[in-house]
Amino acid sequence: MKRGKQLYEGKAKKVFATEDPDLCIVSYKDDATAFNGAKKGRIADKGAVNNMISNIVFALLEEAGVPTHFVRQLSDRETLVKKVRILPLEVIVRNTAAGSFSKRFGVEEGKPLAGPTLEFSYKNDELGDPLINDDHILALGLASEDEIAEVRVYAHKVNEVLEAFFNDKGLKLIDFKIEFGKTPDGRVILADEISPDTCRLWDVETNEKMDKDRFRRDLGKVEETYRAVLERVRT
Repeated sequence: MKRGKQLYEGKAKKVFATEDPDLCIVSYKDDATAFNGAKKGRIADKGAVNNMISNIVFALLEEAGVPTHFVRQLSDRETLVKKVRILPLEVIVRNTAAGSFSKRFGVEEGKPLAGPTLEFSYKNDELGDPLINDDHILALGLASEDEIAEVRVYAHKVNEVLEAFFNDKGLKLIDFKIEFGKTPDGRVILADEISPDTCRLWDVETNEKMDKDRFRRDLGKVEETYRAVLERVRT
């Protein structure tokens, strides 16, 4: 499968058309951003590492009954995916207080939540990806009631599967952000990526941060940590 015209370029990926109108090629970049693009940098081999981690996870989720855009990996940095129209929603699931949740509610980082907590934000960089609720989503026409319900079910299933998977690899799934898209026939499926860029992962024994917070907070050993996560999920 060969690259065609570039359709999109985001902070972490480029998307290309293929000879099949229903399939695209996603190419992962080494660029790193945080705080809605306010902080920028580069993490060596991040694109390849995130591509491989994401594909391992998406294949796992497909087996568990969560429909995804994943078709097959083409190279270290490129993956063939189903073409979708991304819903303009970021779907966040939290198991433990951290990051913006801790800041908003004055909860100490690392405190387990009473149960998996789902949040929606409006995917709009100019507005700073504001948090929204179901009524806002309907009022803005971002998704239908049925689509919101599907997204909720899938998001909790993703959490259930990944919490067990990462725990088996010695990693605690603190929280994560996922995105969904609609196929040309109207199906809602999981898209984008699942990687240390989009998940908070802490070592089970030490609580060492094994994710993008190492870049956000200038903790060092960013490249080594990303590679370490890949090695864990591969085994």
